[in-house]
Amino acid sequence: MEFWARRGLPAWLLLPLAGVFAAVVAMRRLAYRRGWLSRQRLPVPVIVVGNISVGGTGKTPLLTMLAPALRARGYRPGIVARGYGGRSSHWPRAVLADSDPHEVGDEPVLLATLTGCPLSVGPDRVAAARALLAQHDCDLILSDDGLQHYRLARDVEIIVIDARRRLGNRWPLPAGPLREPPSRLQQADFIVINGGEAADAWSMRLSGTRCIGLGSAEDCELDALRGRTVHAVAGIGDPERFFSALEAAGLTIERHAFPDHHAYTPADVDFGAAASVLMTGKDAVKCRHFRLPGAVRWLAVEAELQAGFVEALCARLPAPAMRDRFPNEESTWT
Repeated sequence: MEFWARRGLPAWLLLPLAGVFAAVVAMRRLAYRRGWLSRQRLPVPVIVVGNISVGGTGKTPLLTMLAPALRARGYRPGIVARGYGGRSSHWPRAVLADSDPHEVGDEPVLLATLTGCPLSVGPDRVAAARALLAQHDCDLILSDDGLQHYRLARDVEIIVIDARRRLGNRWPLPAGPLREPPSRLQQADFIVINGGEAADAWSMRLSGTRCIGLGSAEDCELDALRGRTVHAVAGIGDPERFFSALEAAGLTIERHAFPDHHAYTPADVDFGAAASVLMTGKDAVKCRHFRLPGAVRWLAVEAELQAGFVEALCARLPAPAMRDRFPNEESTWT
């Protein structure tokens, strides 16, 4: 929300509710630290990638880069996610590249498409992870956006922050964008700044030059769309980031912003037979079966992390060849 960027009147009016929210968050975290609520440890290491604010920060591109990077170093990663927006009647659910995003969520389907990793979703990430381990020979779990899911014990925490919005007005929900206080950053193993730099943080840049066609549309380079008006479609946490990136690449765009996890209909993205449409990958998995008259494509985005990040992450993990050290029920490493 716009008012989360500053401490204006709307934020001040919501501050009492924010105080209640902050108190509940603090008590819940204390309950896990003191052992009043139990954490569930898996027999393999768990890496959580999340944030302390609402809205998109770049977690999906980071996970899309991490999964193959870890696989190239000998690990066999699996991914668990909440499946937000999915309307399945039973959980956990396995996710494949051709799964229905309306059942299991759009981000998991995109992750399955881009990484090829085994993936399981459900409100209970512990159950999702155990289902994944029962079905696949994974020796490492990547948890998408599970920072506040404290029931799942984790071995490495990566917090992603958007450089443009940072922490907004630094107030908790609903007066501000924060799920947890700024002090929570001090407890993370890695902080990644998407689109910028900061002390004690790793920088990440997102780039996209390849446009993948849906239906009969052909793939093309982003440069090929210059000189015409492009209908830019985004139903993500921060649509403006997508729109700004297209304009920075020299495109003339007409913005079409939708709510995060929007359930698209063909009418939402039908701009006529002569139209050129460009959307995010998260939107594309929900529109891939539409029969649309225009040229519809999605922008493939890649994350480039500061040199040494993957090596620093792997230094926190046991070597793949040492995976047999883990007992069946509980990891013994810290």
